[in-house]
Amino acid sequence: DLGIMSNHETKYIFITGGVLSSLGKGIAAASISTLLKNVGFKVSILKADPYINVDPGTMSPLEHGEVFVTDDGAETDLDLGHYERFLDENLTQANNFTTGRVYSSVIEKERRGDYLGKTIQVIPHIVDEIANRIKEAGKDKDILIVEIGGTVGDIEGLPFLEAIRSLKSELGKRRAMNIHLTLVPFIKAAGELKTKPTQHSVQELRRIGITPDMLICRSEYPLPKELKNKLAFSCGVERNSVIECLDATTIYQVPLSFLKENILAPISETLDLGDLTPHMDEWDLLVKRVIAPRDELMIAFVGKYLDLKESYKSLTESLIHAGAHLNAKVKIRWVDSEVIEEKGCEDILSDVDGILVAGGFGERGVVGKMEAIRYAREHNIPYLGICLGMQLAMIEFARNVLHIEDANSAEFNPNCKNPIIYLIDSFMDASGQKQLRTFQSPLGGTMRLGGYECETKENSLLRTVYDGAKVIRERHRHRYEANPAYRESFEKAGLIVSGESDGLIEAVELKGHQWFLGVQFHPEFTSRLTNPNKTILGFAKAALTQRQNG
Repeated sequence: DLGIMSNHETKYIFITGGVLSSLGKGIAAASISTLLKNVGFKVSILKADPYINVDPGTMSPLEHGEVFVTDDGAETDLDLGHYERFLDENLTQANNFTTGRVYSSVIEKERRGDYLGKTIQVIPHIVDEIANRIKEAGKDKDILIVEIGGTVGDIEGLPFLEAIRSLKSELGKRRAMNIHLTLVPFIKAAGELKTKPTQHSVQELRRIGITPDMLICRSEYPLPKELKNKLAFSCGVERNSVIECLDATTIYQVPLSFLKENILAPISETLDLGDLTPHMDEWDLLVKRVIAPRDELMIAFVGKYLDLKESYKSLTESLIHAGAHLNAKVKIRWVDSEVIEEKGCEDILSDVDGILVAGGFGERGVVGKMEAIRYAREHNIPYLGICLGMQLAMIEFARNVLHIEDANSAEFNPNCKNPIIYLIDSFMDASGQKQLRTFQSPLGGTMRLGGYECETKENSLLRTVYDGAKVIRERHRHRYEANPAYRESFEKAGLIVSGESDGLIEAVELKGHQWFLGVQFHPEFTSRLTNPNKTILGFAKAALTQRQNG
């Protein structure tokens, strides 16, 4: 392990994107981090988002994909999920910030009088605030990788680009590097790859004073040597710094593809890092299993936002991680819960190996989700309910086993007589502060967010899944809690509370069922390729057994 470099001089790699969005800057950043971490450096990663929302917490998943929750309770960009899954490390709110957050903290300082009556301007005040946040995230690290959201040329991205430009000149040679991710499109009619969009994008960067040290070129076809040379010549980068990045079978293949392109040589030259040899054997093995697994199994994923898979990104990735460790392909059958309401379960669910009901807010499709849960319960099919999936398992059980006909959640009917799921008035948040919640509380800021410890019950499925651990720690993002008033009736009838956190119900499981677990936390947030989450792995294992026993 190379440990901290001499005199704590953090080195920075800035990653920008050009031509168009959705090229995968996050995956590129995570891949480079993974390689450097596996060399032995202390690496961290930061996502700076130019949009004006303070955090993505209140954004629609259809607009921005999933909201990823860190252990310290920050609602962050889904790219942070990729970073954690690749790096196998917990990040914090310091690893993601937005224009909105920067402006609100500058305005706060101005109101307090911190600027001594000066006129507050984008340069220097906003830009300095961005630069300081970047330096803060790089403290005690060998290398910090900074991904700037958006595309070069966006108006809102300018202060961020100015911040990395000024930072690079402040840090001096050998301490900062600019990588530009761009697209080399293939024009079918002409039958050739085109470099002009990349040239224009680099010109735009140079106009604001940034010269890229490396180009990562996304393309559907391999780049011929002459084309790479042309790009190097026209964009002013070294020939070995034009890196080809083709579409991969799995995102986890990207670090290995970068290694084949010898990406570490130019990085080492620019940042003076010496000889770099990453240890990627375990990674390589897992990727081979993702691409060509031995077995396969089918999970029915019953949910609401199914037209946008991005809103369940962490969950689908966590199933890939579990599959890699079981050497099995976890196939997902996306089931719209409203279709179950129309057609029933038999045709849709009779041949699956496991049923999964995930988190979600609101009442749409809830009846269909409960039908799916009932089907899993009555047909002894492995079931995992996450967040709302646990709450609905309790409501389904209350209605159909305990015959409490008006059992419901206060989320769907604030005045229901039998609130199996209710809103508690106060709770301790992740930082130990007391939070108050009411029906009228605003959308942001009243949820139980971040990592909480959960005590597991002796001899329970939950404890078995976590290899006998008495206390586990998982992340939350929810507003409503299970009502302990019904606990005794549930347990008498066979639905056991097997996980608790400060008196709150965290997990329930069904006695006499081969594998039926509902958890209030979101296990998918802590799943990593090299270290899959135990709940998800246990569920996939049970589904694989179901498949093999047919």
